[in-house]
Amino acid sequence: MRKVTIQVPATSANCGPGFDSLGLAVNLYNEATYEVTDTKGFQLEVVGEGAEYLKPFGRNLAFASFLKLWNKVTDCQRIGLKVSMVNRIPMSRGLGSSSSAIVGGLFAANILLGEPYSKDELLGLATEIEGHPDNVAPAIYGGFTISYMEAEKAHSLRLLPAKPLKFVAVVPSSKLATSLARQAIPETVPHKDAVYNTSRASLLVGSLLSGNYEYLGMSLEDKLHQPYRAHLITGLADVFAAAKDAGAYNAIISGAGSTVMAYVDPAKDYEAVARAMVKAFAQHGEQAVYHILDLDTEGVKVI
Repeated sequence: MRKVTIQVPATSANCGPGFDSLGLAVNLYNEATYEVTDTKGFQLEVVGEGAEYLKPFGRNLAFASFLKLWNKVTDCQRIGLKVSMVNRIPMSRGLGSSSSAIVGGLFAANILLGEPYSKDELLGLATEIEGHPDNVAPAIYGGFTISYMEAEKAHSLRLLPAKPLKFVAVVPSSKLATSLARQAIPETVPHKDAVYNTSRASLLVGSLLSGNYEYLGMSLEDKLHQPYRAHLITGLADVFAAAKDAGAYNAIISGAGSTVMAYVDPAKDYEAVARAMVKAFAQHGEQAVYHILDLDTEGVKVI
């Protein structure tokens, strides 16, 4: 094979209290066609997000990830590579745009080479590039993932919630660089805050698996990263409050931000939740758009 088209879902990491460990995939997708060509060098076509500034060079994550795996397997390293993207995942907004490029590149190379690597092995390669597994894991496996590192190796457990949920992703116009969001987090936290998050993360997993969603409101609370990043997202406290007042279980910072994601009962008026959150952002001078999303259960795949 010399050409393959793949689809990668958006992801939401941290999931409230699960800093660098919990993640989920949603049905907002980037698609990319990877083609090995006889013309040496890189070619890139982009429709949608990033079209104005993504460039075809070796440090581009889509190319670098593809070549990382390709060069491990084959001696034919001086290849031409053309990538054609249709991007729907907002960039620098905490919905896994970088993870989609990493996972997409690795997965495409793996397919074109006859699948020498398993998905678990792809997780390890993706984590080497991304630095932590909580975003790349749900992009690979779909569903809700619990990821951890052991002896510098990434592992992940994939789960499916007992009952459906709607996810309201409200995306403000302001971007937030992951590096800036990470700088806001202190090196140490009080022991009581660590205990607080341990209990909430455990409760979140238990709520999702048991279907006892009445616990979701409290289980999505966090003291490890959101309080320290709140000042980086305009009007965050009011957006959180608006989501809950409109009927959401709770709302969180998606990934490193700036997207705010509400977890909502499908029987509720989730459009009202979205409008309330957008209005709260607007009251602080921040324009925003929203996406009503469902859980993606497949992860990256060939289309």
